[in-house]
Amino acid sequence: MDTDHLTYIAAPMVKQSDLPFRILVRRYGATMAYTQMLIPEKLLNDQEYLEHHIRDLTAASNEEKERPVVVQLCGHEPVPIVRAGRKLQAYCDGIDLNLGCPQEAAREGHFGAYLLGQKDWPVVQDIVPVSAKLRLCQPTPKTVELAQNLEACGASWITLHARTVSARRRRHGLADLSEVKRLKEHLKVPIISNGNVREYNDLQENLQFTGADGLMVGESLLGNPCLFADTVPDPMEISLEYLDICKQYAEVVPLTTIQTHIRHFIDFQCNRRPWFSKFRTALNATQSLEEVEKLLRVKVQRWRGRPPLFAHHHGTAEGEDNDDSDYSNSDESDKHVDIDMESAEDTFGLSFLH
Repeated sequence: MDTDHLTYIAAPMVKQSDLPFRILVRRYGATMAYTQMLIPEKLLNDQEYLEHHIRDLTAASNEEKERPVVVQLCGHEPVPIVRAGRKLQAYCDGIDLNLGCPQEAAREGHFGAYLLGQKDWPVVQDIVPVSAKLRLCQPTPKTVELAQNLEACGASWITLHARTVSARRRRHGLADLSEVKRLKEHLKVPIISNGNVREYNDLQENLQFTGADGLMVGESLLGNPCLFADTVPDPMEISLEYLDICKQYAEVVPLTTIQTHIRHFIDFQCNRRPWFSKFRTALNATQSLEEVEKLLRVKVQRWRGRPPLFAHHHGTAEGEDNDDSDYSNSDESDKHVDIDMESAEDTFGLSFLH
């Protein structure tokens, strides 16, 4: 892996790291993107599941901005993880293991951050990781020891989300970037910092403080996929750009994923608008990509106090009812930007091993 690809990484996010979104963030500065976490047992035993994710990895094989892409796997049994990785290794640029998820499902399945205890270190080392993303071990000094063990096993880089397993939500405080700095001081392989990035200036401050070789961002990219490019796009324009990519790869992205991305894009700047709850209700009621697009081009524009956007022609959009009642809650100027995003750490705490 070229180390330049480690500079700005789009984190793996459950049901949100779809192909169109990966292409979108790569257009705006991400140097590498991850898939969502995949389940080894399903890749081995569910042919439809396997074929879907192979399509996700190959549908844009000629798209310059899709590669490199890294697949993430979860689990605690080396054999199925390795077998599943072999099924996908020809279609991606890396296979990674989740060593950071703090969620209840990870606890019940004994994977992710629940492999950070010393008793599970031999299991992790048996998988021979090429990269690893960690949360803080408990006690914290054990984090450096585990990372050094992974480096000795051949890990090419280490990513640290400097929170413990118990710190699942933003209210538990910021990531402790001093621990990322400590890791950088003790290891020779590249170190990637994950956490405390909400806007572009945070990127440089994070790198300067930690000395890290790159940054990984998760949740903040959902609201602003242009963060790495130091741009805050118009929420309508970025939504329509994402939909255009979805049209090209409709076979790999479900409507629920599209709806969630659009909600995040609009939420990022418009969640305090009087019409936002109405928008969410209308978005949830859509039953096709075309209906999502019409909602954006006609009604959302109307609620913003702006004229409809027409894709290919002028005049009344097909199916528009010309009912002006929705203007009562419109924003006359829509110039003020309200930003109320979660911190940009990878909420799902996902990890990376080859």
